[in-house]
Amino acid sequence: MPIRFQGSLLAAVLILMLAACAPRQDYRGVTIEEDKLKQIQVGQSTEAQVGALLGSPSTSSTFPDWGVTYYYISSETEAVAFLAPELIDQQVVAIAFDKDGKVKDVKRYGLKDGKQIAFVQRETPTRGKELTFLEQIFGNFGRFTKSDNGNK
Repeated sequence: MPIRFQGSLLAAVLILMLAACAPRQDYRGVTIEEDKLKQIQVGQSTEAQVGALLGSPSTSSTFPDWGVTYYYISSETEAVAFLAPELIDQQVVAIAFDKDGKVKDVKRYGLKDGKQIAFVQRETPTRGKELTFLEQIFGNFGRFTKSDNGNK
């Protein structure tokens, strides 16, 4: 193999490796524009009007007896190569409604307002025997006979 070809091949591989390490940005959710948010009037706008103006919320409150709250969530993450993504920005718009369906409150939260929650990693033990992969594959061989299929 000529040295010129080897050098070109090496340069191409290095360029591809460097390109693979470029950060990837990912945007998720709904970004609410400020002019649309200003159109929502506290005490006047209804759930239907907010839904028509902003679209479906990312999620809503789970306790409707206390009044419904719509949450519009957007996030921006950045990942480099195979590393875990890093949260760059997050915006949450919370629109609370009273029992009559009118807007009670509009709040905007950013990344600084969030709190990290430590999840418990424990597992509930289960009864029985843990089967290996091979036991799962071959465990039913010879277990069923021709008379077991209901055609006696």
